[in-house]
Amino acid sequence: MEIIRFEDVSFAYPDSDEAKKKDLDFAVKNISFSINEGEFVSILGHNGSGKSTVAKLANLILEPNSGKIFIDGKDITDKDLKDDDVIEIRKKIGMVFQNPDNQIVATIVEEDVAFGPENLGIESKEIRRRVDEALDIVGMKEYARHAPHRLSGGQKQRVAIAGIIAMKPKCIIFDESTAMLDPLGRKEVMNTILKLNKEEKITIVLITHYMNEAAFSDRVMVMKDGEIFLQGTPGDVFCQIDKLTEAGLEAPQNVELIDKINKENNLDIPLKLYDYEECAEVIKDSIEK
Repeated sequence: MEIIRFEDVSFAYPDSDEAKKKDLDFAVKNISFSINEGEFVSILGHNGSGKSTVAKLANLILEPNSGKIFIDGKDITDKDLKDDDVIEIRKKIGMVFQNPDNQIVATIVEEDVAFGPENLGIESKEIRRRVDEALDIVGMKEYARHAPHRLSGGQKQRVAIAGIIAMKPKCIIFDESTAMLDPLGRKEVMNTILKLNKEEKITIVLITHYMNEAAFSDRVMVMKDGEIFLQGTPGDVFCQIDKLTEAGLEAPQNVELIDKINKENNLDIPLKLYDYEECAEVIKDSIEK
């Protein structure tokens, strides 16, 4: 079943100059796609490609200029949508932003995780259960009574994720949620994302420019100038080096390495998304032949 569907959606940010407001600069242009329940989809693109705009449209932060957006079968672009309907839809799509400090509002970790459910009117006993469960899922239960400002960047982001989990969404959108983290922090958050998808069966939409993160997804969409430029499995997309370059992106290092070895040694090693050990074995076997 589809959790998100875009039909010919366009969105433009109005120019700040009143005289130019008629010449709208479209950040997203007539895009159509769907994401099924339980899928892990990554959206890639250079800065200004429209990927973060898509995330904000799916979460009702922005409204499209044209087209339709459906969340769990409900048309969220319906002009007759009631406030209660908007609240119910927003419960289904959680969002984790780039900077965890922008999402953490309390001075104690467990209080921060409880903030969302409290605002949903959940009764206190259920909130306690959800907070414990969410912190356990992200591996932060032992930090429940800690002050968030004393945590590392990766730990803060996991607390922010726990706050979203506690509200029980069907889908979580991660809008460049690892961009401000060091390699260890990115690994911690990616492990959490994979656990949410594989074990908790939560639909994941990952907005990123890190190819190694997108490699874990079921499907990749590459955006360019507000449009979907490439789409397919990570293996199918990442071997299209010329098109990735055209979109302002670089192929994963192992794919680029094999392409370079092929050209310099007149070899024909398939351009696939090998893991590093498999990549080394394939290159070794091909050269020895």
